[in-house]
Amino acid sequence: MSYRSLLRIAGPGFFPLGFLARLPYACTALSTLVLLQASTRSYAFAGLATAAQSLAVAVGGPLVGALADRHGHRSVGSAAALANFGAWAALLAASQDTRACMVVMAALVGLTQPQVGPLVRVHWSRLVRAHGRHQLLSTALSYEASADELSFVAGPALVGLLTSVSPFAPAVVTMSLIAGATLPFGLRHAHGGGHGQPSEQHRKPPLPWRPLAVVCLAMAAMGAVFGALQTGVTVYADAIGEPGAAGLVYAEFGVGSALAGAACAWLPRRFSLRARYLWFAVALCAGMAWLYVGTPLVSLPVAVAPASLTVAPYMISLYALTERLAPAERATTAMTVLCAGGPLGTAAGQAASGGLAEAHGLQGALLVAFAVAAGALLLALAGRGVAHP
Repeated sequence: MSYRSLLRIAGPGFFPLGFLARLPYACTALSTLVLLQASTRSYAFAGLATAAQSLAVAVGGPLVGALADRHGHRSVGSAAALANFGAWAALLAASQDTRACMVVMAALVGLTQPQVGPLVRVHWSRLVRAHGRHQLLSTALSYEASADELSFVAGPALVGLLTSVSPFAPAVVTMSLIAGATLPFGLRHAHGGGHGQPSEQHRKPPLPWRPLAVVCLAMAAMGAVFGALQTGVTVYADAIGEPGAAGLVYAEFGVGSALAGAACAWLPRRFSLRARYLWFAVALCAGMAWLYVGTPLVSLPVAVAPASLTVAPYMISLYALTERLAPAERATTAMTVLCAGGPLGTAAGQAASGGLAEAHGLQGALLVAFAVAAGALLLALAGRGVAHP
């Protein structure tokens, strides 16, 4: 299915503004780390505050989703952007205050994080239905996965460039992106009305919590893979004496994943969602196994190239599963619950891989990625009922 069809139903302005709107999410963790490390001269404290922020993102995301289902994407998305802008201003002020105040403000930034990715996926679902083009949803989700991956290449690169100017610059530019892209995107492209307060006769259908928990756990596994790889590329860069190589290798990983995600738009419709979930879990496990086994044989940048192609397809299948599982009235809540698994998994993956990397170097970190991917495959095999044929 052609991406030109998406351009026709969404309009050309949707895509550049939507990409810029999601950049603050990609910049937030590293911007916080840079700001608080510069203020306290402590990587340990900055890491602790950033971890608290990630946990707050996981808590705040489903709350934003539930409010958006009730009151509409436009009002809730705009309010979240304004609140996040204010939280960033408070964090900048707190960077000259006590450490306790810094942690609280960092967590507030996470709690108010605008959920651009989950909300825009629900927007696509409603948009393609409104145009009678439901078959375009797979194409839209493929585009969104590619845009997410590229944002996590561009965002950290932007932070790295700005840090050379000032440790405060990444936070200031993140605020500028919130005001100049995230807020306008929500006002212009989000759905306006919510479903309001349900009456006794028209209460919203309940969420399917058991299958939703399965896909959330699967997304947490994906987050843990990311966390382990972030540790791994950092260890690799340190080992070769080139700290800048970490960002380049991780960018290579993101670009490969984005290309694979974009290619998913052309998968045949007879390749069912259930089959995609299972086979992409197999591919993810194989990719991480290759990273673990292959890095002693070839350099990490060479091993990363094929492994990166297995990531976005697996994530796209999780987004599509969640869209199918959730009642339309609660789609945003379900999507934000799914996405909450990501930062939780990333924090866990970083913690687990950090200890193993300390003892065993790069292979210790990559072992975590492989083990988690194997767990994701077992979950896919055990949770067949999550997807319909």
